Amino acid sequence: MSQAITAAHTSAIDALHTAYVAALDQGDMAAWAATFAVADETSYFCISAENDRRGLPLALMYDDCRGRIDDRVSFVTKVWVGTYQPYRTRHFIQRLSCESAGNNQYRVTSGFMIMMTPEGGATTILTSGEYRDLIEIQGEGDNARAVFRERRTVYDADVLPRYIVFPF
Repeated sequence: MSQAITAAHTSAIDALHTAYVAALDQGDMAAWAATFAVADETSYFCISAENDRRGLPLALMYDDCRGRIDDRVSFVTKVWVGTYQPYRTRHFIQRLSCESAGNNQYRVTSGFMIMMTPEGGATTILTSGEYRDLIEIQGEGDNARAVFRERRTVYDADVLPRYIVFPF
């Protein structure tokens, strides 16, 4: 049975989106990982619109369980440090739809645009696209907290302008 979204749940979803983009724009990978549920089946995928449209599983980032999300944090913060030109991002997001998926979960679709600035360089558009999320609300009322159970980032560009280190 479908449930109507409450103001507390809407607020929790908006707070989750804010925490997600703030973590990435500040380069805080631990805070980024904290936006995801701790359940083993939690996932993050970053895939081109072309591959998504054609049903191809080839993805830029394919974290099909919570352990791989944690591995991504380790790679960015420990393994790859000093091996790439630093860059900053600015994410802009707009929630487009939100539908109940039952059991305090919602299917949420949002549009996004990401700007990027390499150290010492000019700001350019990195990409735009759509977030397709399964969001779970934990807790009730003013204590409600949203986390991603699934985040599928579908980016519009067929070719990205540079190498990618950070998630979208």
